Amino acid sequence: MRHDGLIFALTAAAFAAACSSPTSSSELSREINALRASTSRYHSFDAAVADSYATKLTDCMVDTSLGGMGVHYAKSSLIDGSVSVTTPQVLLYEPQTDGSLQLVAVEYIIPYTLRSRSATPPVLFGQQFKQNDAFQLWGLHAWVWRNNPSGLFADWNPTVHCTQ
Repeated sequence: MRHDGLIFALTAAAFAAACSSPTSSSELSREINALRASTSRYHSFDAAVADSYATKLTDCMVDTSLGGMGVHYAKSSLIDGSVSVTTPQVLLYEPQTDGSLQLVAVEYIIPYTLRSRSATPPVLFGQQFKQNDAFQLWGLHAWVWRNNPSGLFADWNPTVHCTQ
């Protein structure tokens, strides 16, 4: 009996923690809506540049089997080791055939120089950041402006293409 009581207590505690955690669906929805509200003006690339998202980190990135990411533009002043739902460090744009850029996602990054590779991964939206050794940073994508069949927080999106 005592063993069953312990299991029940642990299960109840885990359930209570899950319900109150920021990973609950209602909290996640609120965070995603706040992110969309704070980045909606960046559908205009000119507005993004005017707000200092002008540091081009990559050309359009694509993986033939996984999909694309787009072109990464950073706001350098935000790359300080901290993260906030409404202020992503990077905006991702898909080049269009007419030469324009379409906002498709955001990325949160923390360089290893500010949080070592051996440290506990940062967490946002209830998601652990992934290590990106090629760029020496922790990163988390959020596909808030383009549906991603691979998942909201996946690195690659099979619907993003690099048509330059």
